[in-house]
Amino acid sequence: MPEPSADQLYLAAELRRALQACASAGETVTYRDLAARVEFPGPHAIHRLTTLLEVLVRDDHAAGRPLLAALAVSRAQKGIPGRGFFQLLAELGRYDGPDQGPQAAGHHARELAAALEWWGKAAPS
Repeated sequence: MPEPSADQLYLAAELRRALQACASAGETVTYRDLAARVEFPGPHAIHRLTTLLEVLVRDDHAAGRPLLAALAVSRAQKGIPGRGFFQLLAELGRYDGPDQGPQAAGHHARELAAALEWWGKAAPS
């Protein structure tokens, strides 16, 4: 994966701040609403947003933190992240199951609970 650009790093930091606010409120946020909160620019905003969410997942995983990106969910997937979230977790050795359905929803519920517990207390840096 190529190194993120300065713009991508800025947007990733904005995403992290918006997701930390959601964690403090104890809520999830859809990709579309998250893009609006961060004023994500340009065409293909949702695709670009999910690409940066993957950067957050990799960062949190490498640091041994719960995944803040678990708070970002797909409206189409009924309140769980899109398939790419689970595919990335499988790549990282963090999940071994299908990328949709009840098993994925159960795994997401556990990731979400851990993220809300960790990130919802005080926004750790």
